[in-house]
Amino acid sequence: MSRQRAIYVGIISAMAISPWASAHPVIEEINVSGQRTNLIGKSMSASQGMVSQADIEVRAMLRVGEILELVPGMVVTQHSGTGKANQYFLRGFNLDHGTDFSTAYDGMPVNMRTHGHGQGYTDINFIIPEVVGTLYYQKGPYYADVGDFSGAGAANIKSLRKRNQGMVQLTAGEDQYQRLLATDSVNTGATDVLWALEYTAYEGPWSDIDEDLDKINAQLKGTTDLSNGTFRWGVMAYDNQWNSADQIPARAVAQGIIDELGSIDTTTGGESHRYSVNLGFENEQWLVEAYAIDYGMNLWSNFTYFLDDPERGDQFEQVDDRQIFGGQVRYTINSRWAGKTVQNRFGLQTRFDDIGEVGLYTTERRVHDGVVRADAVDELSLAAYWDNTIEWSERFKTVLGLRYDQFEFEVNDKVGVNTAGVNLSQNSGDASDGIASVKASGIFTLTDHWETYLSAGSGYHSNDARGTTIVIDPNNGAAVDSVDPLVRSLGGEWGVRGHLGHNFNVSAALWYLTLDSELLFVGDAGNTEPSDESERRGFELTGYYRLNDSWTLDLEYAYTDAEFTHEQPGREIPGAVKDVVQFGVSGNFSNGLFGSARLRYFGPRPLVETDEVESSSSTLVNLKAGYHFEPFTLSLDVLNLLDSDDHDIDYYYESQLAGETEPVEDVHYHPLEPRTLRVSLEMAF
Repeated sequence: MSRQRAIYVGIISAMAISPWASAHPVIEEINVSGQRTNLIGKSMSASQGMVSQADIEVRAMLRVGEILELVPGMVVTQHSGTGKANQYFLRGFNLDHGTDFSTAYDGMPVNMRTHGHGQGYTDINFIIPEVVGTLYYQKGPYYADVGDFSGAGAANIKSLRKRNQGMVQLTAGEDQYQRLLATDSVNTGATDVLWALEYTAYEGPWSDIDEDLDKINAQLKGTTDLSNGTFRWGVMAYDNQWNSADQIPARAVAQGIIDELGSIDTTTGGESHRYSVNLGFENEQWLVEAYAIDYGMNLWSNFTYFLDDPERGDQFEQVDDRQIFGGQVRYTINSRWAGKTVQNRFGLQTRFDDIGEVGLYTTERRVHDGVVRADAVDELSLAAYWDNTIEWSERFKTVLGLRYDQFEFEVNDKVGVNTAGVNLSQNSGDASDGIASVKASGIFTLTDHWETYLSAGSGYHSNDARGTTIVIDPNNGAAVDSVDPLVRSLGGEWGVRGHLGHNFNVSAALWYLTLDSELLFVGDAGNTEPSDESERRGFELTGYYRLNDSWTLDLEYAYTDAEFTHEQPGREIPGAVKDVVQFGVSGNFSNGLFGSARLRYFGPRPLVETDEVESSSSTLVNLKAGYHFEPFTLSLDVLNLLDSDDHDIDYYYESQLAGETEPVEDVHYHPLEPRTLRVSLEMAF
């Protein structure tokens, strides 16, 4: 891919020599302190918001991925081991592991393109929650600076610049949960250096496997104030390995073959690593960022047990080994036009995935016994965008955005003839595609405390590069259709936001979103499957209320109606959650006591297009309580307080157990983990 590499080198070179000009006032500057932040006059939709470290630390969380549940309406679950990317639900999407929700950390993309397990795979296990500074979310495709995976929305997570004091924390819990965290920051003259180290081990509550989670995280970040801006650099390292308790068939539990915490295949699991460096410069006129990421994953799964191979079983391994390079430049011009305040932003973004291997192998007890397909992939994207903000009056302003994305794909087979006797060289090839997007918002300030918004725009997600060049099914050699490289979404919403002092913050939105007809590449099978055009509509309400200096309440409700445009034969979208409710109460008292309780509910959802099979609802309550006594903090997390046996996730498909003579359609589910206690002792220094 010499042409793509040349383009990429040229882009990075242009970023390196971009002039860092003097600063000008910025219209959209937002200073954030968390959910209490007043965004009146500072946001372009009711579906934007910020949360801070203060909002994160009051929550009891079972998994790191639950940070994203700070996005109102988002549900984060798990159908496999602790080290695997979570399953996400938002706005009627079963996002799988992140296909239509874009996530970034310190300017680096998290979503993995052309991933071994699933397109847009979003694994945030490399994040240390205690060093997250802010999480900025924006739902809907209305924002010009967000491209791929932007249909349902995006989250931009940024780490702290520095800590006010150092911290060592030791956590111990049931099922041999152990976590050690140390973090601090030092000042070396003009530079603040933040560091954090984390180690986590966990056996899990499962009756027939030890999860053997073994995770190490490290982050080092430096920030320097320059005469006209801020320069930062960062280094991160993540390494993890685990055994999995995958979803189980309901009939196996009903027949007493396993209990609800059991497994059909006790040898599934995974290992993953992520090492990265990033650089950034920012002032009120320029943003320049660059990053390099080394990523790898080996994942062993078995969802159908003995359906394809009654003797050895259906276990398979998915492999992903890649380096990612990229960055962006954004230039802001603030001016006056006919007496109006005007801001124009011009942006250039690029990303290059150099995938040494993305593969699918058949295995038995994690040992290869065949190959389905394995490829080397080069994938390059280049995007340019412009957005314009005009303040027509003190009460009304508009935002118009244009964006263009260009993708180049190159797929090279690494196998030749696979175990099934199929010559996979036919699936090698090149593909390219481009897509233009238009975004627009009108913002009307009703009073100093209320604002209303009307937004519309188009977004997209990219498809797996292997699907863009596929010709034959690697399982049987049959001819298959290639997928659309880029799939458009189109949406709009009306919203309102209110902020009354520091005590009350509320937002509401009515929204609508369509997704174009498409084919999907399925990493679990190495081939494509059809999916039709869909439409979604919904209502969201988010409220924050501070009762007094000690007590706060928050409430989130999201309703979605999601359906295919045409009969499938039915029109229901499997996995689309209709109702999501989250309610929290927290207290922080002058005597050192603090605590919080949080309820999460998501309702029944169809598991097949005809809605003849439906999941049950799921309710989870978590509790945190603690006491500050300087320099120590003692806290207790009670996860799944009510010991609910509801499900994290449900699927409906065919599988075959040992001893069964034919496949059986059944509900397959992953239960909530039973009630568990974790105690933490923290020392500040």
